[in-house]
Amino acid sequence: MILKKRLASIILLFCLTMVGAFVACKSETPQPVVKPGDNKGEDEDNDPEDTFNYIFKENTGGFQVYRIPAIVKTNSGKLLVFAEARKLRSNGDTGDIDMVLKISEDNGKTWGSMITIWDDGTNTCGNPVPIVDKVTGKIHLLMTWNHGSDDWGDLTTGQGEDTRRAYYTSSDDEGMTWSAPVEITSSVKAPEWDWYGTGPVHGIQITKGVHKGRLVAPNYYTVRVNGQRKDYSHAIYSDDNGLTWKPGARTTADKVGECTVAELSDGRLIMNHRVSSGNVRKYCISDDGGETWGEMKTDYSLVDAICQGSLFSDLFDGKHHLFFANAASVERKNMTVKLSTDGGSSWAKKAQVHAGPSAYSDMTGTKDGNLALVYEGGTGRPYEGIAFKLLVLSDFK
Repeated sequence: MILKKRLASIILLFCLTMVGAFVACKSETPQPVVKPGDNKGEDEDNDPEDTFNYIFKENTGGFQVYRIPAIVKTNSGKLLVFAEARKLRSNGDTGDIDMVLKISEDNGKTWGSMITIWDDGTNTCGNPVPIVDKVTGKIHLLMTWNHGSDDWGDLTTGQGEDTRRAYYTSSDDEGMTWSAPVEITSSVKAPEWDWYGTGPVHGIQITKGVHKGRLVAPNYYTVRVNGQRKDYSHAIYSDDNGLTWKPGARTTADKVGECTVAELSDGRLIMNHRVSSGNVRKYCISDDGGETWGEMKTDYSLVDAICQGSLFSDLFDGKHHLFFANAASVERKNMTVKLSTDGGSSWAKKAQVHAGPSAYSDMTGTKDGNLALVYEGGTGRPYEGIAFKLLVLSDFK
């Protein structure tokens, strides 16, 4: 009898052990099988950042959403981040939108209270293009306006209450106060153009060559040709400290829109474009300070979600560096910054910032020699807030 009880206990223990092993095996997460072509973006399977350092967050300050960031560094080293404060998310790119700003004096660790640059009731005040004058310290800001009741369809077909208009304002105290916006539409936009957009992204001041000191803002527009809509980019520029603005020639090819510009090491300008279709970026070069642009080329190494992107160039460790940031995927996700040390001919290194939902972005340098990135990002959708990220050269692999 004792032997039978011991034998039964041994059998029971063996069965429990086998069941436990089976459950443990079943609970292990199986490793996914990655097939060629499964990865539609670049390194989208890991996210080095679990939380966002939001400068502007949705459903705060009386606005449902904040979009379209731009960033510059003042001559004293302050960081200025501009955004569209949108009353209603449902109105998209039009409706009641204010131009707002926040300032950091400690390289993005903390941010001051929100400053309203332009509030025109229920109308749209958007598309910020800030430019810092390295000589005078003045902050120049290009913007666009439209009637609050007009949407994209109205404004690209000439059927709206009004049209898209270009405006200029400036600050002499590093962003604390701003002059009254002045309309410059007739100087930079042809009467037959429909939609018109400044940037949205920071502009530049040329640092060398015959056009040294020139202010350059990257813009884009739509125009109807034989009943068909055409999309072009161009630059507008000022040689008199923002007093007057002139339009440069359009790009040599259409089907491009929102654009960003940077100065190369030899003083030429490079303009990088969002395209109307296809998940790549296009670019062109100017030899005359943005007055005209050369052949449009495709950069197949820059995967894109048909979304805005941003360029920034500066000296780091005494060497010219060109950075490009975008949602590096066929969807609006995977915010990534790429680095080129050969003027955009190749992008040898990159830093993934957020693998999840992301969209518009902009960059500048900091007073301690790092790279500051602002971008739209979130966990469920790209527009949950405008986030801030500091990058150092060692982040690029």
